[in-house]
Amino acid sequence: MKVPLYEPWITKNDKNSILTALKSPHLTDGPVLRKFESTFSKLVGVDFSIGVSNGTEALHLSLVSLGIGKGDEVIVPDMTFVATSNAVLLSGATPILADIDLSLNISPESIENKITKKTKAIIPVHFAGYSCNMTKIMKIARQHNLHVIEDCAHSLGAFFDKKHVGTFGDTGCFSFYPTKNITTIEGGIIITNSKKTAKKIEMLRNHGLTKTLLQRNHNPKPWDYDVMTPGYNFRLDEIRATLGLSQLLRFKKMTMMRKLAARYYNNKLKNIKGIDIVNYENENNHVYHLYIIRIKKEFGVSRDMVHKKLFQKEIHTTVHYKPLHLFSCFKNYLYKNKEFPHSMDAYGECLSLPLFPTITRKQQDYVIDNILKLQK
Repeated sequence: MKVPLYEPWITKNDKNSILTALKSPHLTDGPVLRKFESTFSKLVGVDFSIGVSNGTEALHLSLVSLGIGKGDEVIVPDMTFVATSNAVLLSGATPILADIDLSLNISPESIENKITKKTKAIIPVHFAGYSCNMTKIMKIARQHNLHVIEDCAHSLGAFFDKKHVGTFGDTGCFSFYPTKNITTIEGGIIITNSKKTAKKIEMLRNHGLTKTLLQRNHNPKPWDYDVMTPGYNFRLDEIRATLGLSQLLRFKKMTMMRKLAARYYNNKLKNIKGIDIVNYENENNHVYHLYIIRIKKEFGVSRDMVHKKLFQKEIHTTVHYKPLHLFSCFKNYLYKNKEFPHSMDAYGECLSLPLFPTITRKQQDYVIDNILKLQK
C-alpha cells in the first residue's frame, strides 16, 4: 500500500528498552510493570492503574470485580468493536445494545430507553478518540444506581470537562493494540480511584493470589500465599510494559502529530460537497485514534465505491464498525426496538482514512487528491 491505514511507530529507543528488559530476572509482573502503571496513573490523574493482557480483559475484569454476572444486563453501544460486548458475555451477563448519536458515541436517550430491572451497568465507548457526554451518562447512572465502565480503547489523551476519560466511572479500560495511540503490541490497563476495586482486579489478573510474584520472591516462604477467589492469567509482562513505558515518554508528541495530521485533512476536506467530517467542530478535544468522514449522497459516489477506488490506488481505508446487531452472535440480545437508525446511517456512510503519527503530507495529499477526483 502506498498509504496504509495505520503504521505503528516503533523507534530505536523502543527497541533498545525491550532488549534491556530481556536481561531482567523478572520477565513478567515485575518492577517495570509497576513503573508503567504509576506513570500511567500520573498521566491520566487517577489513583490506581492495573496492567492486563489486553483491552478486552480490562473490560472483563472490571465487570467481574464489580460483581456483574449471570442474570445481569449491561448496556453497550451498537456501534463498537465486538470486544466491548464480548467482555459482557464472558462475565456471564447479557449485552443490551443502544443506538448512537451523531458524534458516533452512545446516545444517552437510547441508554434510558434500554434500562430494565436487570440493568447493572453501562459501558460507554469514547469512539475514535472523542469523549461521550459523561455528564448525561453519569446522571443516568446515578438515577438508576448503575455502574459505569468506560471503554477508552480509542481515547488515551482525551478529556471531557477537563477530566481525562476513564476517570468518571467505576473503571476506565484502555487498549494498547498495535493500532492504538500507544502500543504494547498486545496489552491493556484498567484505571480506578477505588482501592477496593483495584485490589480485587490485581488478584483476579493473577489467579486470585493474594501476593504478587515480587512479593513472593522477597518472602522467606515464597509459597506462603492465599487464593481468595478463582482468578485468571491476565498479567502484563515486563517486555510489553517496557514498550508501553517507552511510548508514554513521547505520548504528547505522538498525540500532537495525530492532531496536526487530522487538522490538515480537515482544512482540505471541510468544504467538499457531500463529505461531512465527524466531530470536526471539536477538534481541539479529539485525540484522533481514527479519522472518519461521512460520504453523503451529495458527493455523487457511494461510500463503498470510494473505498474500492481508493484501494485500487493503494490507499487503505476501512469502516469502523459493522453494528453489533448485524452479527449472528448478538441477535438474541436485542431488547425493545430492534431498530438502530443512527448506527445504520453511520454504517452506510462512514469511512476511516489513513491516520498515524508519522503519516506524511505527501501521503495525505495523495489521499485527498484521489478523493477529489471521485467527486461528481
